[in-house]
Amino acid sequence: MEYRNLGASGLRVPVLSFGTGTFGGQGPLFSAWGRSGADEARRLVDICLEAGVNLFDSADVYSNGASEEILGAAIRGRRDKVLISTKMSLPMGDGPLDAGSSRYRLVASVEAALRRLGTDYLDLLQLHAFDAFTPIEEVLSTLDTLVRAGKLRYVGVSNFAGWQLMKSLSIADRHGWPRHVAHQVYYSLLGRDYEWELMPLARDQGVGALVWSPLGWGRLTGKIRCGKPLPASSRLHATAQFGPPVDDERLYAIVDVLETIAAETGRTVPQIAIAWLLSRPTVSSVIIGARDEAQLRDNLGAVGWSLSAAQIARLDEVSAVMPPYPYYPYRIQEGFARLNPPLV
Repeated sequence: MEYRNLGASGLRVPVLSFGTGTFGGQGPLFSAWGRSGADEARRLVDICLEAGVNLFDSADVYSNGASEEILGAAIRGRRDKVLISTKMSLPMGDGPLDAGSSRYRLVASVEAALRRLGTDYLDLLQLHAFDAFTPIEEVLSTLDTLVRAGKLRYVGVSNFAGWQLMKSLSIADRHGWPRHVAHQVYYSLLGRDYEWELMPLARDQGVGALVWSPLGWGRLTGKIRCGKPLPASSRLHATAQFGPPVDDERLYAIVDVLETIAAETGRTVPQIAIAWLLSRPTVSSVIIGARDEAQLRDNLGAVGWSLSAAQIARLDEVSAVMPPYPYYPYRIQEGFARLNPPLV
């Protein structure tokens, strides 16, 4: 397993981490993702640790806290062997105090997560969404208090816009509060929007990307092909409405190239898609999920080898999308491009 620094921090993380959204299986979305109980979760954690994957990501909204509870049970007795990342801010109920990143909510949510996980500290806490109702100063000062109390080691965000993250970093610097070192983002061959603004920001500010849904919401598995019905076993039957929108023609073109390169390398389509992500700037770790042991072992096969420059170029070309204004002039007009060369 390869390890990289999480952004500009000193925390070393594996290039593959394990997402526990498949633990618990409660509710229409998470039950479709997976239904791993404590015994199966422990087996998946065992396989991860054997492969050198020691970072496990969860969230309080995953199966209404059940994911954290099952993860806590799966790592019991080996807390010192793992890194725990979790997220909070999204609604956990319909009450006025059940959502957001206020001081009240963060303190209560951290305490609840610690109880569910059976630990007294979190290695990484990420704000799951930007809270426009709470002053950023209140959010960051609360995170500072929690870090000083020893309950958090590092802090980060997920699904922030560029200005939201940059403003947060600026305020943190002004007051000497902990900076966000991670941004958990959607990034895949099907969804390259991260490259337009968030990637340059991450490079400039030392924020590491933790990539969620690297297989494009389950579409880059090689099982979805033009002219063929969606496999009966696909979770997309129940989850497509919750995920990023996809242009089918572009999807089929990307899958065709993935399959060609898979045949050239003797690898699987998911392994090729994940390996492409591991070649991208600012990516610290790609979060893989698995409903069973076979799926996990296949995803773990994405490390220990590399795509050729020519293969990466083919994947770049077939997945490229013209970005919207104000980004497109920097891609297509010489004067703009000379002043701001692209990162990829």
